[in-house]
Amino acid sequence: MMIEVGKNNVLTALRMTSVGMYLGNDEGEEVLLPNKYVPDDFNVDDSIDVFIYKDSEDRIIATNLEPKIKLNEFACLICKDVNNIGAFLDWGLEKDLLVPFREQGKKMEVGKRYPVYLYLDERTGRLAASSKIESFIEKQNIRLEVGEKVNLLICYTSDLGVNVIINNTYKGIIYHNDLFTYISIGDKVEGYIKNIREEGKIDVTLQKLGYSQIEDAAEKILSKLRASAGVLKLTDKSDSEEIMFRLQMSKKNFKKAIGGLYKQGLIRLEEDGIYLV
Repeated sequence: MMIEVGKNNVLTALRMTSVGMYLGNDEGEEVLLPNKYVPDDFNVDDSIDVFIYKDSEDRIIATNLEPKIKLNEFACLICKDVNNIGAFLDWGLEKDLLVPFREQGKKMEVGKRYPVYLYLDERTGRLAASSKIESFIEKQNIRLEVGEKVNLLICYTSDLGVNVIINNTYKGIIYHNDLFTYISIGDKVEGYIKNIREEGKIDVTLQKLGYSQIEDAAEKILSKLRASAGVLKLTDKSDSEEIMFRLQMSKKNFKKAIGGLYKQGLIRLEEDGIYLV
């Protein structure tokens, strides 16, 4: 397999030089792993998993650092600099990641975080990012099912809710009234498909669907009780915001969960809180 830029490659150590270890593959291709990235116990004929990109002098280079984004992936990255070429994002490597002006949905500003997609410029062979993420999202062939567990990238908020990338492929939304935990732009979390509408829009939730979410809520309440000497100062009259803050669940699910735990004889309900039996 050829050495692929923008991805991790497993390569073999060929020879050590004054500038670093040269790595190669079965096709005879070579790339330099600079001295600063060569492990102390790394020797000729050893294998190593490295990320391949182009350095500031446009040379293909290897690193064992883990970038925050890889080829054909989405991520939310912070803008470090803007000049007459474009914006430059922090992606965890020495050379910052370029977003050309033509690939900016809106003019980027230093210090702000943006959802972007990493692509390979076929003309230059260089990696670059685009904040015009709609161009890279699959909108037609949606291979998801309601209730399916998925990976989410938290992208940005809107009046309706929090917009997310699903499984690095689709766009979805968590409505504000379905959000019972605190999340931040750039977080990677697990969620569940709640609804796939006829126009292809996808609704997502961070809670399991159906009775499973009540079971999860009940287990979370029991865990909190065990961790706090068997007492939890919450009742069915507690404010929904306090319940969300302390338990990351809706008041509706909280009431159903404690009702189930009470019927099972696992807790007792008092005016000042919940007690473990």
